[in-house]
Amino acid sequence: MQTSQHRGSRTFMDYESISQAMDAELLAFVGICGLYERKLKDLNPAIRNITYDISDLYNFIDGLADLSALVYDHSIQAYLPYDRQWIKQRTLQHLKKLAQ
Repeated sequence: MQTSQHRGSRTFMDYESISQAMDAELLAFVGICGLYERKLKDLNPAIRNITYDISDLYNFIDGLADLSALVYDHSIQAYLPYDRQWIKQRTLQHLKKLAQ
């Protein structure tokens, strides 16, 4: 992930699963949802319960200078690259699963 045009804002994160990378409920606000929620809390410190919808999350993802995922595929023993569109789709799937 790169939050701005400055290369110094580039951050690498490692997760055990795709689900963890998308999750908002893990400790220390990990995952793409957690990053967005942390930003919302930083921007609105006086509000206890902040709500957002998927379009807000997608706008956050689209606003990042760069975002991609490298997912290990055991069958070929290599990492496969995925773009922000894939990340948005997987995030939506993950949130739908959590809502059930």
